[in-house]
This record gives sequence, structure tokens and C-alpha cells, in this order.
Amino acid sequence: MSHRTTQIPSLTAELSRRTVARAAAVAGLTVLFGAGAGVGRARAATRLGPRTLDVSVPSRALGRGAPVRLILPSGFDTRPGRTYPVLYLLHGAHDDYTSWTRETDIEAFTEGRDLIVAMPDAGPTGIPTAWRDGGDYETFQLDEVPALLGRDYRASGVRVVAGVSTGGYGAMAHAARRPGTFSAAASYSGILDTTAPGVPAIVDAIVARENLSPGSLWGHPLLNLLTWRDFNPRARAEGLRGTALYVSGGSGLVGGSGDPLPEALESALWPSAHRFTDALARLDIPVATHFYTGGGHSWAYWKREFATSWPMLACALGLPE
Repeated sequence: MSHRTTQIPSLTAELSRRTVARAAAVAGLTVLFGAGAGVGRARAATRLGPRTLDVSVPSRALGRGAPVRLILPSGFDTRPGRTYPVLYLLHGAHDDYTSWTRETDIEAFTEGRDLIVAMPDAGPTGIPTAWRDGGDYETFQLDEVPALLGRDYRASGVRVVAGVSTGGYGAMAHAARRPGTFSAAASYSGILDTTAPGVPAIVDAIVARENLSPGSLWGHPLLNLLTWRDFNPRARAEGLRGTALYVSGGSGLVGGSGDPLPEALESALWPSAHRFTDALARLDIPVATHFYTGGGHSWAYWKREFATSWPMLACALGLPE
């Protein structure tokens, strides 16, 4: 456990109505300006169940339509005048926007809760950023999807974000680079210091596995160091002041259970996560942490961590636990 750990009960108690109101105001302006920027209506919505649907979002940032999976509140159609806060869930590398409904019980978990769950696409690498040579997933997730949700699905300006692996990177990077957009952010085994020793090689390997040039992300880690820093959650940590935060990760191979590949990756990201939370400590920014012995880079741990972080996320959304 980090020496700067803030336990969830005290953190949620400190999260004031002013924080939620600020997030609503900032996000509300983003929705208005996003709509004014010409984000088109959804081309198609495929109903998958009573509350779950896939929407294709026309995206100028990506130069194509991209999907987002939505889970709507119970009674959404019978309360046309009501708006809802949004829980954004981001997927990891070599996966897609369907992962949260495939790997977790998020549909059943949110039954009866007054919120929208949005699971936007982040491409095959799951790194939701503005690529040097490629699409701008940051703009897609932070401007275009919220604009569509605000206009077509009665989303309010109150938002929280959580993600696994590269989606955990996205949760913290989004919140840090757009202060006030999210009232809370949670990372489960995320890549939280992209310039930590060994991490650029991991990031490059993720990109290369999808048959993409590593330089197409942010350029060369040394020659384009300023760009790497600009998109680094640790380097942008000051932007997280006032946002409720949760960070978790395992030690992996040290004390692991014997599944070498996911444990090796978890172990490799362990120092990066600690460097990030140490940076928050130096800035006197509270963060709830759960650094546990062993563990692997897998949903078996991420499902547990989401449940543990839920009281913080619910408080930030203005919902009962």
C-alpha cells in the first residue's frame, strides 16, 4: 500500500457537491461546443438487450464511424425529462469496446441505478490518445461521444471514468489532460508513467503487435520526449487535483500464483504505478490505492478492483452505493 493511500470512506466523504457541480459545468460546456463542432447523429443503434445497445458514432477525429456500447438506466424510456450521469469504462490493449459486458456483470450491476454506462472504442491497442500518425481517440472519447450522449441520450455533464490496462492509462490521462471533465478516475493495472524505465518498450510492443509502427503513437521515446511527457499521466499529475482517484495493481511475479505471462506484465507495470502515486503524494493530491501482492494482468483482478472502487465512483456520480 502506498504511503499516500487515502482510504475510500474518507475520500468519498471529502468529495464535495462543489466538485460534482464543477465537473458538470465543465463537461456541459464540452457537450455544447462538441455539438457545435458538427458531430453527427449516430448512424445506427443496434439493440442488444432491454438496456444495452451499440451505437456507431460518426467521428471527424478518427475519419470514420466508431462504436460505443451503451447501457441505459432502467426506466429510461418512461422518464423522458430526466438526465443521467455517465460512467465511462475503457477497454485494454488487443481488446475492444465489448470487453466490459463480455468479461464482467456490469449490466446486472447497474440494474436499477440511475446512470448511463458508456464503453467507447479505443482502437486495437486500446490507447485512447491523439496518435502522431493515426486517429485522435482522445477527441473521440472526450468530445464526440459526450456530445452525442448529451444530445441523443440525455446525459448530464457529470462523468467518471475507469479503465483496465491501457484503458487505465486512458482514465488517468484523460482526467489529467482535461481537468474538471471527470469528477473521479480509476485505473486498474494501468500504464501510469509512460516514460518510466522499461515502459516505452512495453508501449511500443503493444503498438507493434497490431502491425503498426511504434513511432505512429507519439514518435520516438527519446527524440520526441516532450510529446511522450505531454501524454504521460505522471507528468500531468497536477491536472488531477480535485478529482477523486483510485489506483490499483499487483506485484505480479513476486508472490504470484504461477501464471507467468500476465504476472510478468503486471510486475513490469508495478514500478510505473508507484512512480505515479508518489508524484501525487509530492503534490499533496489524495489518491486511494490498492497495491496487492501477486496478481496478474487479467479480468479476475480487475472485476474485484472495480467493485472496490465503486463507492468512490458512485459518490462522484451523485448516486447511492
